[in-house]
Amino acid sequence: MEKNPYPEFDLSGKVAIVSGAGRGMGYHFAMALTRYGADVVLCSRTRSELEKVAAEIRQLGRRVLIQQMDVLKNSEIQTMVEAAVKEFGKIDILVNNAGLNVPQWAEEVTEEAWDRVMNTNLKGLFFVAQAVGRVMIKQKRGKIINISSQSGSVGLIMRAAYCASKGGVNLLTKVLAVEWAKHNVLVNAIAPTFVETPLTKPMLAKEEFRNYVLGNILLGRIGQPEDVTGALIYLAS
Repeated sequence: MEKNPYPEFDLSGKVAIVSGAGRGMGYHFAMALTRYGADVVLCSRTRSELEKVAAEIRQLGRRVLIQQMDVLKNSEIQTMVEAAVKEFGKIDILVNNAGLNVPQWAEEVTEEAWDRVMNTNLKGLFFVAQAVGRVMIKQKRGKIINISSQSGSVGLIMRAAYCASKGGVNLLTKVLAVEWAKHNVLVNAIAPTFVETPLTKPMLAKEEFRNYVLGNILLGRIGQPEDVTGALIYLAS
């Protein structure tokens, strides 16, 4: 993997936190930030996944901190932030990526499934942003990138809780952007459509589902990780 393919977006000396970094788009976000020069704090619930990502990052000569963290536990969020500041002395970038979906038809959604999706995608995202935002406000600088979804503005089948949670992420991002701009903390969101990763490939292998997804994408092709990482680097730089 080449380092810094576009020097104008160089992130050398920057420290980035990536939640949900062990797999899927979180993995690609972490590797992209590393490729552009950032040191990273990798967060997720599964430490073994983070260890694999960290090994790749170290091969590129970047510093990396692993922090096992559940976004539903404020104590673990606080521990992560404190560890990041202790290790690197600052936080420049937050990629608020942790999220999940429980596919169910609206009439079949259980309270447990609803709470699980909303608590992870919206509540957890907010409290990670809040904890990191407090550090950035003191620094008088920082960039927060919330990972939303096309589903936050377009109704999709079997996505009642997911669409509602991502719609909330969109408005929450606007609120944080308005409140924290005076502190030079810039808050944005990226809202990709369905992206092909090892996690989504089994779903996309089902022809009926793949055709449904393609029917909602004007380009007529499934999104690839590099379609999204470019936007991330732009907003982080």
